[in-house]
Amino acid sequence: MAWIELRADDGHQLQAWEARPEGAPRGAVVVLQEIFGVNGHIRAACDRLATQGWVAVAPALFDRVSRGRELGYDPAGIAAGRAGKEHVGEEAALRDVQAAVSHAALCGKVAVMGFCWGGTLAWLAAARLSGVACAIAYYGTAIHAHRDGQPRVPVLLHFGEQDAHIPAEHVRAIATAHPELPLYRYDAGHGFNCDERPAFHAPSAALAGERTQAFLKSHLC
Repeated sequence: MAWIELRADDGHQLQAWEARPEGAPRGAVVVLQEIFGVNGHIRAACDRLATQGWVAVAPALFDRVSRGRELGYDPAGIAAGRAGKEHVGEEAALRDVQAAVSHAALCGKVAVMGFCWGGTLAWLAAARLSGVACAIAYYGTAIHAHRDGQPRVPVLLHFGEQDAHIPAEHVRAIATAHPELPLYRYDAGHGFNCDERPAFHAPSAALAGERTQAFLKSHLC
C-alpha cells in the first residue's frame, strides 16, 4: 500500500493510492473518491479490495486543486469539497480517472468503482472511457442528470432509500431509463458504506459489498 504518481493525457501529474494483493491479482479496481478526497475511508476501501485479490488504485482527483487534500465530514468540509469538485469539473476528473484505468490495466481487466461524486464519475466512465470492463456506483449524486447516457459496459448501482441527497423519484427514473442494469436500494441514507460517517449502516454496507464482489468476479475474472 503506497502512493504512486500518474500522468493524465493533458500533462497533469497526480498522486494515487495503490493497494496490491499478496499473490497474483484477479484484476484491478479504480476507486473514485467522494468530495472529501482520498482519505482514510477511500484508502481503506482500496486496502480491503487488495485483501480480496484485486489491485486497487484511487486517483487523487483534488490534486488539480492542491495535493494531499483531505476534508472532514463537517459542514466546512462539505462546502470545501463541493467547491473543489466544481473547480476540477467532470472533464478534468475523467482525464485523471482514465490515467488510473490505463495504469491499472497492466494488472488485467479494470473495474471503476466510486462513491457519491465518484459514483457519478464511475457512471460516466462506463459510457466515455476506454479500458473499462465494468463499473460500480454507490449513491452517485448526479447519475440522474446523466441518465440518458448509455453505458458501454455492465454497471452495478447502489442507492440508499433514506438518501436525502438523491430523491427517490430520481432513483426510479434511473431504473426506468436502464431496466437492464442491476440497481439495488438499501434501508440506509447517503454515505451508508463509509464507517467514518454517522450515516454508516453496517448491514447495507455488507450486503452491497457482497453484491459488488460477485459483480467483480463475474466481469473481471
